[in-house]
Amino acid sequence: MSALEPITADIHRYLIERCLENDRKAQFQIYKLYADAMYNVCCRMLKNEADAQDVLQEAFVDAFTKLHTFRFDAPFGSWLKRIVINRCVNALKKRKLLTIHVEEKKLAHLPDDEPADMHEDEIEWEISKVRRCMDKLPEGARIVCNLYLFEGYDHAEIAEILNITEATSKAQYSKARKRLREMLMQEKTTLWKIN
Repeated sequence: MSALEPITADIHRYLIERCLENDRKAQFQIYKLYADAMYNVCCRMLKNEADAQDVLQEAFVDAFTKLHTFRFDAPFGSWLKRIVINRCVNALKKRKLLTIHVEEKKLAHLPDDEPADMHEDEIEWEISKVRRCMDKLPEGARIVCNLYLFEGYDHAEIAEILNITEATSKAQYSKARKRLREMLMQEKTTLWKIN
């Protein structure tokens, strides 16, 4: 823990306590602190900027309405992210795009294929390729993959968020990884043919 973390936690606590008293300036400060990060979550989940903006606003309204339930036993950002993700999932369900149909079966562990000596700019380029390919995944697999890789949820948490079984979450992630590898290999082969 760095020396700045207690100061940041104290500021967040102060702002949250002010928000509980309906202090509009404190609410705006909380919004400014978290809006960009939560907007990125919405964009990754919904793949539509207008929907992401709407869901972000709804999530902040929910957060300020439910702020009395926040107990300071976890970081505020984690608590807020859960609200944002739940709002995104609800928006996807309304659009009837979130359909997960996978047979639950025992999954084999997929080995990681990460080169050890990549430079930072190569890693960033690889991440952008993965994100681009993720956009092409079926909705259910994309959402599970996004929650696991970019939002840091484990399969038990994903299962709870999406109201599916943990095995289904693992199966969707496995399916997504396999398809991502295929797309990335295809892209690499195409680039090789061009060069």
